Amino acid sequence: RLGAESAMLRRFNGSTAAAPFDSLRVADIGDVNVNLYNLPDSCRLIREAFQKILASGCVPLALGGDHTITYPILQAVAEKHGPVGLVHVDAHTDTGDRALGEEIYHGSPFRRCVEEGLLDRGRVVQIGIRGSSHEPAPPSRCHLPVCALPPQGFRVVPAEECWGKSLVPLMVEVRRQLGAQPVYLSFDIDGLDPAYAPGTGTPEIAGLTPGQALEIIRGCRGLNIVGCDLVEVSPMYDLSGNTALLGANLLFEMLCVLPGVRPL
Repeated sequence: RLGAESAMLRRFNGSTAAAPFDSLRVADIGDVNVNLYNLPDSCRLIREAFQKILASGCVPLALGGDHTITYPILQAVAEKHGPVGLVHVDAHTDTGDRALGEEIYHGSPFRRCVEEGLLDRGRVVQIGIRGSSHEPAPPSRCHLPVCALPPQGFRVVPAEECWGKSLVPLMVEVRRQLGAQPVYLSFDIDGLDPAYAPGTGTPEIAGLTPGQALEIIRGCRGLNIVGCDLVEVSPMYDLSGNTALLGANLLFEMLCVLPGVRPL
């Protein structure tokens, strides 16, 4: 469905004057084969596919799938670049430990990444966090004892701190925090309010607006972005196609802020 909705996108970003297809060689290299009966093996297949992509010199922009995919992608990214900074837009911190006894699932990728040293924890920002929880810890504590408070841990920006305001000033701070070292951008569509993006498996009310999503992504211009993903779009929950349309546009905006993209 994302592919169908992307037909509405043009070559140039009229708001930012970015011309990504004039600046970069862009290609859709197709789907990564996964093992539908074995999640750890699927992670292996994703990791190996992205190792090849990164070895070729490409900056990958991935479409989920659920947020599990970010874990093996970051394994490949960190293998090439070392521990990376992270801009993570989501309703959830995705730092859980286990679900039904399993350590790998869509609510645990960033805990696994911390455990494996894939993230530069002092350069991680999570934006839009909200909703109910299985644990009593407030979202500002990241649900992770090993990354509870800066500088040891993630900076968490709850959705409440985003309500009714521009996020341009926040992104000035984020760029300052993340600096010139490699950064990965991971955008869960449920970071947006379900009024705009109902097509996802874990919606949470009172989320970000599409305009704020654009401010976050456009605010990443100038960062050393080495990879991006857009995850958790589930078209079956939104027959209107609006969620997929948002996802396609957000991925285009990510393309527009990659290093090397020149304005018109």
